[in-house]
Amino acid sequence: MTISKENKDFIDSLIDYYISESESYKQIAEKFVPEIESVSDTAFGIITGCVYSGFLQAYQNQQQSPGLDDMREFNQIIKDRAASIKKAILNPLKIESIQNEASDKPKNTDSDN
Repeated sequence: MTISKENKDFIDSLIDYYISESESYKQIAEKFVPEIESVSDTAFGIITGCVYSGFLQAYQNQQQSPGLDDMREFNQIIKDRAASIKKAILNPLKIESIQNEASDKPKNTDSDN
């Protein structure tokens, strides 16, 4: 089973939301200095963890479990959007242009259900 169009759209909206709130997650990460080495990497991890949690919750709400192909596809979505997430963390003032940049990219439609 691959990720449905509805779930892909949900994941994209989650990523967009967390990009728009990236400054908040950066501030959370800053609270862990000096225990962490990189504020931006920690914020990235928090954001991707939240998106992953939302992905799993979406499947649970549909009384399903993601399969290996779903997990691979989810990881590819995160990988495709990683630069946008990182840019938002590093330069939160340019969030709108980052989101526009992400929406201009063609979406992978090979396995839309």
